[in-house]
Amino acid sequence: MIRSSAIRATLWWGMMLGTMLAGAAWIRAGESGLLSFDREALRVANAWRGPWLDEAFLRLTWLGSLWILLPVVLVAGVQLWRKGKWVEALFIFVALIGGSLLARQVKELVLRPRPDLFPALTAAGSEFSFPSAHAVQVTAVAAAVWLVAARLAPQRRKRLIPLLLLIVAAVDLSRLYLQVHYLSDVVAGTVAAVCWVAGLSVLLLPKDAARDG
Repeated sequence: MIRSSAIRATLWWGMMLGTMLAGAAWIRAGESGLLSFDREALRVANAWRGPWLDEAFLRLTWLGSLWILLPVVLVAGVQLWRKGKWVEALFIFVALIGGSLLARQVKELVLRPRPDLFPALTAAGSEFSFPSAHAVQVTAVAAAVWLVAARLAPQRRKRLIPLLLLIVAAVDLSRLYLQVHYLSDVVAGTVAAVCWVAGLSVLLLPKDAARDG
């Protein structure tokens, strides 16, 4: 059983690595790392510009920030811990921190500059763009929350799907709209985060573990 779990986790994390490598190859194949696909996405995002959307996306993008996600995860973790669900609490915390560290490490390896086609509407924490840390972080938390819900309250998990997808989509779109990321940055970040959390769940949330409904 342990060997089977390790193999499945390795496969998921292999897909995560493959996503990052494919993204890096995509960047290297383009002219100065800026492919027409990414360029067009930024142009479309810029064409949407409007005062109310500026304000909305400036607020929504914070949902992918560690300043918001870390306190939320810590509060949720404490609540789970008090109920004796320390494994689930640890899982959500590691999902976020591991995903965040992954994104930041890959940024330093790929070294893709931020978009400069149009003025950015917000400051960016790093000068490098690939992958989007916001996309990785919000997706990691959303995926972890859904998996914990599926484990502890399976009858409610379907209700969470629209909300979690909406949050992830809003953050991903905000990074494009604010002109701080390319489309490939957020797509790669989102996919890699799903693979990261799926692999982690194989090790920390085994299916045969006892549940409290």
